[in-house]
Amino acid sequence: MMSFTDRVLGAARLDVATYEEVEADGNATGQAVAVIALSSIGGGLGSGLDVGLLALVIGIVGSLIGWAVWAGMTYFIGAKLMPEPQTQADFGQLFRTLGFSSAPGILRVFAVVPVVGWAIDAIVSLWLLAAMVVAVRQALDYKSTWRAVGVCFLGWLVFVAVVAALGTGAVLGFMAAT
Repeated sequence: MMSFTDRVLGAARLDVATYEEVEADGNATGQAVAVIALSSIGGGLGSGLDVGLLALVIGIVGSLIGWAVWAGMTYFIGAKLMPEPQTQADFGQLFRTLGFSSAPGILRVFAVVPVVGWAIDAIVSLWLLAAMVVAVRQALDYKSTWRAVGVCFLGWLVFVAVVAALGTGAVLGFMAAT
């Protein structure tokens, strides 16, 4: 069994064996949450905003909740609506692999570097997408990478729609209260 560090590095390298190990290890859920939190911290620090500790903690908690919603949508779409014949996965398996697919996001801390920060952020975003596709393909036992791409895209669309609806509701609620 790999160490936590080996798993993070393996996930970042898009190593299929790492994703298979994490998928099968029911005890790796806490590690997956840690990777998501580290990625959120990297993104928060890399934004360059002086937001303070409380805002950073709220951002991390919000990221974890939002991420769990996105993972749930991806599970529903991938395992229930668009499974391949060999797809057999539970939410925990997908949650763990998707959690580790957040590993490249830790590098977003370097997006604060002047002049090249935007390029670092763009490269890490594409890397994150590739890692998510590998995670979905492995957790859902897909033979088709394109199906995994489609599931990631549809899960993201549903997530964005939910966030937009909640955001619009929050704005309208705030406006009605003032």
